[in-house]
Amino acid sequence: METAICGRLALSPNHVFNPKPGEKQSLCTGPCPSLGIPMAVSATGPGKGGGVLERPVIEKTTPGRESEFDVRKSRKAAPPYRVILHNDNFNKREYVVQVLMKVIPGMTLDNAVNIMQEAHYNGLSVVIICTQADAEEHCMQLRGNGLLSSIEPASGGC
Repeated sequence: METAICGRLALSPNHVFNPKPGEKQSLCTGPCPSLGIPMAVSATGPGKGGGVLERPVIEKTTPGRESEFDVRKSRKAAPPYRVILHNDNFNKREYVVQVLMKVIPGMTLDNAVNIMQEAHYNGLSVVIICTQADAEEHCMQLRGNGLLSSIEPASGGC
């Protein structure tokens, strides 16, 4: 029977781990706070010398193959882009609200009205902040519906 031990054990070279029969042999209580090298304990029955710590199991990766950590580390998040709606003198306010709700996923009536009013009074308004590919797609859809729009990198955080 084998049991995983998490955490660190301070053992002398002559230390023997002797579990009681029928008892769970985990030395960890609650979630394990450290991510050490997993070790296995071989628990033998009574009279057979007790359990002995075996060598740590070390995971080897094949050469040229990246581990999951390396792949996640190499992936960088794409910088965000702003989709900007510009005021125009051609489209009615109601139409702008309808187009915003149709083109932008999850756009509510209240948000669409606020964006339209900000563009009307200030000349432009940020519609959404998203990836560059999505920003280009939203911008093209807004333009395809007769609205003036552009995109720009969102600098300084969202």
